[in-house]
Amino acid sequence: MLIDFSLLYFFIPIFFAISITPGLCMTLALTMGITIGLRNAMKMMVGELTGVLLISITAVVGGGSIIANYPNAFEIFKYLGGGYLFYVGIQMWRNLGKMSLNIDGSHSFSQNGLELATQGFITAIANPKGWAFFLAMVPSFMNYDKPLMPQMFAMVLIILIIEFISLMIYATGGKALNQLLTKTGNVQLINRVAGTLMMLVGVWLALS
Repeated sequence: MLIDFSLLYFFIPIFFAISITPGLCMTLALTMGITIGLRNAMKMMVGELTGVLLISITAVVGGGSIIANYPNAFEIFKYLGGGYLFYVGIQMWRNLGKMSLNIDGSHSFSQNGLELATQGFITAIANPKGWAFFLAMVPSFMNYDKPLMPQMFAMVLIILIIEFISLMIYATGGKALNQLLTKTGNVQLINRVAGTLMMLVGVWLALS
């Protein structure tokens, strides 16, 4: 057989348990579910899943040298991404910016799909814990006595499906929270909760 299914059977529950745990990308999905709804949050997921795809492929082919060879560039990328997300969070807290709700509950959202996808991509790709996890875990579930391409395809596909399901769960939860708070007239609270979460993601990314 081209694929060692015994390893994949162990990998699926382990990765799902890790993926569903609150982290940078899941918190970002929750925040966007709260403020801009599920459909727009899915545009962010495109970028996040693209970042996960890049990291997982790199891990499978043994690309840990990327971080080792370019540590300063990685740090700069991480701080810039964290700083931008923190700035967005401050704007949301102040009921300003592209992602905040208007006080009457309406939304003047103006970010396009590329901007949202970029936010997701940066959050995924600049997260050193994500790199560390994939570089440490994914190779251990590869059978290097068998052809690598079929295994890599199967594993990357599993990773993307599980990550998408987890992101959807968080974004859907955020949308439900938005609807609950909007009904009670707490629109400003929505912006402040979402802004706080976004600032948390920015600090988390910069300091991780």
